[in-house]
Amino acid sequence: MIFLAFLHDRRMTRAEALNQTGIERRSGVALWRQIADQIRQGIAAGLGGNDGRLPTEMALAERFGVNRHTVRTAIQALVQEGVLRAEQGRGTFVQPQRRLAYPIGPRTRFSEGLADQVNAHRSRLLEHSYEEASADAAAALELEPGAPVLRLETLSEADGRPISRARSYFDASRFSGFEGHFLRTGSITAAYRAFGVEDYLRRSTTISARHADSSDLEHLKLSPGAIVLVAVGLNVDREGRPIQFSQTRIAADRVELQVGGSAPANV
Repeated sequence: MIFLAFLHDRRMTRAEALNQTGIERRSGVALWRQIADQIRQGIAAGLGGNDGRLPTEMALAERFGVNRHTVRTAIQALVQEGVLRAEQGRGTFVQPQRRLAYPIGPRTRFSEGLADQVNAHRSRLLEHSYEEASADAAAALELEPGAPVLRLETLSEADGRPISRARSYFDASRFSGFEGHFLRTGSITAAYRAFGVEDYLRRSTTISARHADSSDLEHLKLSPGAIVLVAVGLNVDREGRPIQFSQTRIAADRVELQVGGSAPANV
């Protein structure tokens, strides 16, 4: 089984983690955002030390070659995101994170994938529309270019915390009214049953990592510079006909994707 996570093969020493700066002053990305990214990566490599305490703002400013205000801005963003916590008079500490393990395989559903890890989970509809298929959606769903499709924008939460948002496309001629069934049940699987689809499989999944965009920041409650995992998937029915083309954006600090195995995938 392949585990996708932002971790190295071995844990670095605190000094090694600090030396992985990679700050570029002419990249077009604000320095504080780059520093926040480097702190995230350093945390995964052991930057917090045994007690979880980060180096002082002065030490970080010296290491990154910036002023303390820039470092403070980066730290404040990570505190807001829940990656760090500030204790008055003591310093800044790594906030322990419980990352959910989500299996990507032939047949996983959202509820089944997280069932043993959370007390409550739900998916809700953000918006929907009927529109002409883009070239990518038409090719994936094996439709003519410009054929009518249903677009669903959904948000999935675990124990009240947003973990992913998805944009999914369906053949409108086959699944007209699908949004109403999803709105009522909160489940893609249950909505399919209203159209006679009792089971479905994941034909393919492609995973990449990107910086969060403005919609990620809003819906997933992330801070600028946060990383999201992007899973592009295609589901098919038992006859092998494409039924759902989706792009799911997942908060990387909250979820670890596990690829392979026998568990079922509908991120």
